[in-house]
Formats: sequence, structure tokens, C-alpha cells
Amino acid sequence: MKESAKKQAVRRLRIAAGQIGGLEKMVENDKYCIDILHQSLAVKEALSSFEGFVLKNHLATHVVKQMKSGNAKKAIGEISSIFQLSKRKQ
Repeated sequence: MKESAKKQAVRRLRIAAGQIGGLEKMVENDKYCIDILHQSLAVKEALSSFEGFVLKNHLATHVVKQMKSGNAKKAIGEISSIFQLSKRKQ
């Protein structure tokens, strides 16, 4: 991963970590359930955004390199496995 992409990925993870810390405090402080659920959904969205960012980076760098070097089978296998995992989340 290029340094600029790595910094962006770490930034996104730190945001999600902060949101999780906020969620923990909300539960400890007996906050309203709906407010906790809103925060939980925000965490899911942050992680989903992170996943999309990493996938886009992978497609733009590693997959392109694999295709150009004649290793299309590996690239297709990786993408297929990620697709199958993503279907389980739904």
C-alpha cells in the first residue's frame, strides 16, 4: 500500500475506534438505546467505508499488477473470495 493510502486507511480506522470508544461510554452511562443504535450504525458505516477504500486500493494496484504479470487466475480468485465474504454480511 502506498504511504498516502496507508495514512488514509489508518485515519479511517482511528475514526472508527473513536466511535467504538464512544459507544462503550454510552452503554456504561446508560444512554438511550436508540442513540446507542445510531452510533453503532455510524461505526458500521465507518468500517464499510474503510473496506471500500482498501478494496479500491487493492484493485487499482495489486490486481492490475497481477493481471499484467499474467496472474489473472490469482486476482480473480481473490476478488471472488472477497465477494463471497461480503455476501455473508447481508
